[in-house]
Amino acid sequence: MLAVVFATSATCLSAEPSNISGVASVIDADTIEVHGQRIRLFGIDAIESSQTCTRDDGSTWRCGKDSAFALADHIARSPVDCDVRDVDRYGRLIAVCRKGKEDINAWLVRNGWAVAYTDYSLDYVGEQRLAEKEKRGIWSASFEMPWTWRRNR
Repeated sequence: MLAVVFATSATCLSAEPSNISGVASVIDADTIEVHGQRIRLFGIDAIESSQTCTRDDGSTWRCGKDSAFALADHIARSPVDCDVRDVDRYGRLIAVCRKGKEDINAWLVRNGWAVAYTDYSLDYVGEQRLAEKEKRGIWSASFEMPWTWRRNR
């Protein structure tokens, strides 16, 4: 698993238990860590870090790794605020996270670094349609949906 790590800040958890804020470490393109707590981004699924995509010319591209790096570059050292919606079977918080007022989950899908995870939410379908139409990120190549890729391995 790819881990792009930034030093965490001394910011404390917000007073409300359904929120967590701080400087994030990127684990992969749909999972971050804030204050030692893993957070799975709600409503999206990203290409796995070891997954590849195939370009029109037949060459392979380490799109999973690039997806994680795109998120790390986008967040940089900016604090994130995450609205926790649930906890998954692995103990990760499931959340919509923001950098300022920007929905990071939507940013990932809109820029072609993740797909809408329609088994759980329809929130990001519009962003996916735009990314696909404009051939952004993974949509510039062919790829296996991340849930299919995981199931086949």
